[in-house]
Amino acid sequence: MFKSSATGGRYKNLRGCCFETVRFLGRWVGVGVGVGVGVGVGVGVGDGVRDARHLSPSAQEALRLRGVAALVAGRSRQDVAAVCGVTLKTVNGWWAKWQAGGREALLMRSRGKPVGVHQVLGEAEQGAVRQVVLDYRPCDVGLSGQLWTRRLVGELIAELYPVRLSGPGVGKYLRRWGLSFQRPDKRAVEQESQAVRRWHEESWPAIRAKARKDGGQVLFADQVGIRCDQVTGRTWGEKGRTPVVRRSGNRYSVNAMSVISTNGRVHFMVFAESFTAAVMCRFLDRLVGQFDHKVHLVVDGHPAHCSRKVRDWLAAHLGDVELHFLPPYSPDLNPGELVSADLEHSLPRQHRARSQAELA
Repeated sequence: MFKSSATGGRYKNLRGCCFETVRFLGRWVGVGVGVGVGVGVGVGVGDGVRDARHLSPSAQEALRLRGVAALVAGRSRQDVAAVCGVTLKTVNGWWAKWQAGGREALLMRSRGKPVGVHQVLGEAEQGAVRQVVLDYRPCDVGLSGQLWTRRLVGELIAELYPVRLSGPGVGKYLRRWGLSFQRPDKRAVEQESQAVRRWHEESWPAIRAKARKDGGQVLFADQVGIRCDQVTGRTWGEKGRTPVVRRSGNRYSVNAMSVISTNGRVHFMVFAESFTAAVMCRFLDRLVGQFDHKVHLVVDGHPAHCSRKVRDWLAAHLGDVELHFLPPYSPDLNPGELVSADLEHSLPRQHRARSQAELA
């Protein structure tokens, strides 16, 4: 086995290394190293040697390893410096690092200051600001607006602590806290948290248990309207010139009533008139014909759902359909809203109808 007194046996830290050819800035360097019975090195250099400082950190790491491998194989330091496009002082530094720490000393390390060093806000202060951003709106803490921006977070920090940060500085803190700039979901201010809690803890478990006992199925219902002039989604276009979508100048719409089961099966009915109690009864007639067991239908508080005509229909079909009502102002509890949202956004994006019949 090859061993040199100059290396003191440290070449074994490069055992098993085999590096691919690397090209940088018009220059090729190829070095292959195998350690076993002997060591072989091949170097090819093209014209136009450039400054290795222009390489990426990972390419510089590969270059250091190749340079040290060439030194171990017997190349002179002057040759390695010429081949690698570095100074003799740099090659000497590579050799000194390798002798002191082996291969690990030549590997790439992160540059700059470690994360968290010299931060103007301490850990406790950062945690307090982050919690305020997550739990409150700006208007709840004496600021303007309902949505947090970097400017408002900076104003919050300035009010809580004697620190004033720039917008980019606030952004760095927000990203470090694991936060991102998002479009928020909407919740009605009239929604009652206690009613939502009762739905999760009492009403919904009771509906599922009753459906299992009856051998029935739970369905969630919702209504949606589609307009011919509705434009959803985005498209690519030239900067400064808004793309144009051609549509009919006439305005017409259709409505749809849909239900979705807990396993994702969907039933729907399309109609042109407004949603009324008569339409609801017609939909229930069609729905009953699709099932040979009882349906537990979960609906919102639309006036048509609570009308006398619908109540009379339900009284005449006690063994077929039973209605259950969601808490007021709680569309987020209805999976049927997802069906409506998908239809409302995807249909106009895929097809542009020229008449109400075509839209239906």
